[in-house]
Amino acid sequence: MARVVELSYYPLKGCAGTSAREVLLTPAGLAHDRSFMVVSEDGVYRTQRRDPRLALVRPDVSADGEQLTLRAPGIEALHLDVDTSGARQEVDLFGAPYRGIDQGRAAADWLSEVLRVRSRLVRVPPEHDRVTDGMTPGTSGYADSCALHVISRSTLDLLNRKLTERGAPPLPMNRFRPNIVIDGWADPHTEDRAHRIRLGDTELGYAKLAIRCAVTMVDQASAAKAGPEPLRTLAAYRRAAQGGVAFGTKYAVLRTGKLSVGDEATVTSWGESEV
Repeated sequence: MARVVELSYYPLKGCAGTSAREVLLTPAGLAHDRSFMVVSEDGVYRTQRRDPRLALVRPDVSADGEQLTLRAPGIEALHLDVDTSGARQEVDLFGAPYRGIDQGRAAADWLSEVLRVRSRLVRVPPEHDRVTDGMTPGTSGYADSCALHVISRSTLDLLNRKLTERGAPPLPMNRFRPNIVIDGWADPHTEDRAHRIRLGDTELGYAKLAIRCAVTMVDQASAAKAGPEPLRTLAAYRRAAQGGVAFGTKYAVLRTGKLSVGDEATVTSWGESEV
């Protein structure tokens, strides 16, 4: 029987994740996921591809979303009252224009010190109405695209066997920053073909494959770049028809509700893999 074995959300895009035993699944994904984003002073998003030190920032958001705490090695924690009513400003995410609410000078100074480059922190405004792409459209906050990223343990197990065969060390799941990890699917990459999944009382719809980038080469504990793996090994067996290498799957939310570790994962509709 396949079940949810890990749940993680990432309050600040590109920063460390928060593990949960139980979380609310909203139309935009796990509650608070990618609801904040670090940007340059001119509003362009920051990513571990260019700023790997983002991995050192460990955010903690209160259940009601009204308080945010930022922690990082070697610096005093910062506690913020979240601003959801301030002036909106233009922000850039992959060249697309969105709006954000700046969270003030204290957050900007703290992040600038950690990242060693001038930065600001913005929050998704309440009226955010982004529509994501893929086979099943949906919405999300400041995620790269769709609301949810799902990987099965058997998928990572296969990659780690191939890495070991090459003499490379195995990688932890957090290198790929999924929201939901499922165990119990014997075949690796079952998530590629699972077009509708029921998880407890919630339901997901397949959107597209997760095409991987250089962030997978950043050690999430140390923020050190550690390439060329896993991209070199993935390129040998996971080239996607649309280009790039695929690992994991993106989903839209079809039915919201409470999602818990231990929930059964039932596939109610199957499709063909695009790899």
